[in-house]
Amino acid sequence: MPAATPVLLVSDHVAGAVHLLTVPDGAVAGRLTGRHLSEHAGFLALPGGRVACVDDRRGELLVLDPFAEQLVERTVPVAVPAEHLACDPSGRRLAVTTGLGKNSEPWSDLLTVVDLATGEAARVRTRAGEPGVTVLGGGDPLVVLRHREPGALAVHRFGDLLGAPPGCPRVVPHAVLALPDDGHGDAYVPGPELVFAATGQGVHRARRTGDALTAEAVVPWGSSARGWYLRFDTRRQALWTTLRGGDPDPLRWPEWSNQAWRHELGTGRTLLTELGPGLVFRLALARRHTAFSRIHPDGDELILLDADGAARRFPLPGMDGAPRRGGTPWEGVQRRAVAASPGSDWIAVTRGGHGEVHIVDAETGQEAARPRLSTPLHHGGHLVLRVRNDGADGDPVGR
Repeated sequence: MPAATPVLLVSDHVAGAVHLLTVPDGAVAGRLTGRHLSEHAGFLALPGGRVACVDDRRGELLVLDPFAEQLVERTVPVAVPAEHLACDPSGRRLAVTTGLGKNSEPWSDLLTVVDLATGEAARVRTRAGEPGVTVLGGGDPLVVLRHREPGALAVHRFGDLLGAPPGCPRVVPHAVLALPDDGHGDAYVPGPELVFAATGQGVHRARRTGDALTAEAVVPWGSSARGWYLRFDTRRQALWTTLRGGDPDPLRWPEWSNQAWRHELGTGRTLLTELGPGLVFRLALARRHTAFSRIHPDGDELILLDADGAARRFPLPGMDGAPRRGGTPWEGVQRRAVAASPGSDWIAVTRGGHGEVHIVDAETGQEAARPRLSTPLHHGGHLVLRVRNDGADGDPVGR
């Protein structure tokens, strides 16, 4: 496949299928079956257009190369259920945390680290919870776990973890930085070696100092709402999230407020843009736009923000089984996933339950194709859009 051709990997984690599409025509170029990918751990961009993800049923890390003749480049056994996935800036050393899965409370404390260059892997025990993870680069990379209740950034040396003996021994961090108990959302900016964690107070910032972290000033939300997700924008050198406000009761989801939050790392400026009420989940970063999908009983839409924060809105056809008033937006309902590449102007958004993917030109807002796949994409599925050298791997945290 030509290097400049955008490709789209679409995971139906319920049906156990991964579809490979070319963009913008939506033609099916490949398919994996029997692969139930972790929607929570998501896709991790690796150098060369490759992608890492976790098969939660088989307990395997998958390295996929959508530009190669064989889609699956490598598999490595890892502990599941996968909670979060991250790598160092080189894409060589990876870490997978475990947590909730289909359980009502976190129960697993296993962490897996993998060296793709040597094929080595090790599992250790840390602390049960829903830990986020970042892997810092350098001579001896650091694995930073973001824990909750009590909140902390726990720092481990990658080499120590990889060299742990068999039997999943318990490990103790060699450095700890305190956080509030409600952390959820992680980002890492490789150049200045900055780690970010979202809490109710704002975005906590820490800088690598040797083999430890030093706390820096907290970035305020600038709103009564908070973000639950962080993403590093490699092109604009900014952090992004969606601030969700209102009554946290899931039954009140149609009334939730949503704001796009962008914090420019160079200037320190924060920009808020109103997105409207309802459910706004993950966002996607294209070459010149940021994409959001908004679900609401009165109608769904794709929202595209340009570099100045101006929003354009495009209606999306409704979903059978969409969240309704009086119900929650999480249990037994259809949702949408959205994807983009910093090396492309194409946006992809799913129509859960219908097996459809809308492929949209962010420059014009025009839909170029709407392929219908052989699986329904229950819960909206999950997807990633790559161009071989798009720079998406500059964000080394799974999404």
